[in-house]
Order: sequence, then structure tokens, then C-alpha cells
Amino acid sequence: MDDVEPLEQALHTARALVLADLAARDVAHAEVVSLVEEAVRQRRWWVEQWPQGAEYVAGLIAQDVQDALLEQYGRWPLCPVCASGEPHALEVEPELGSDPHWVCGKAGIVVAPVGRLP
Repeated sequence: MDDVEPLEQALHTARALVLADLAARDVAHAEVVSLVEEAVRQRRWWVEQWPQGAEYVAGLIAQDVQDALLEQYGRWPLCPVCASGEPHALEVEPELGSDPHWVCGKAGIVVAPVGRLP
């Protein structure tokens, strides 16, 4: 039972970071928040199986929400760096890391940490 608190804290933190990014881009609508809740629910099982992965859960939930949004609504978050060319989404890097950031894969520029999109 001692491990439950840190795992829940990691999940709550990840939820808050992703919601902050959604709000920053004005897409934190009820149906989108439901996607976040579903991602948290699914990652809860994952992190219970691998407690050492708690430090990676914020980036993973951000990627899960990004994938769900792509399937239902389109690319998110759109890159604010590239002014020309086809609109494209930012990527979470590292894919499995403790300090996830939103990065423009085309320009190789770090835009913001997950949870701090402008």
C-alpha cells in the first residue's frame, strides 16, 4: 500500500500537465477532457505493473491524448515554430523519459516542457 500514494501522485501530476497544455491551446472541452481521463485510466494499470515507470507517465499520457485527438479531431498541438509548409503537430521527446518536452520534429526545436505550452 505504500506505493499507491506516489503512483497516484504521478498520475494526478500527469493529468494536470496535459490539461494545462490543452487549456493553453483552448481545446480543453469536455469531450477532450474525457480523452485525458481515459488515458489516465489506462496508464494507471501500466504504472501499477511497473512502478519505476511513474516518472515517465506524464510524457506517455501526453502521447496517448495526442494519439486519441488525432483519431477523433486532428493534429494537436500544432507547431507554433514553423510558419510555412504543411501544419504539423509537435512531438513528445523523449518518447520514454522523465523530463518530456514538446518538440518540433522538423526544426529540431524544443518548444516547451509538457504542461507549459505557450
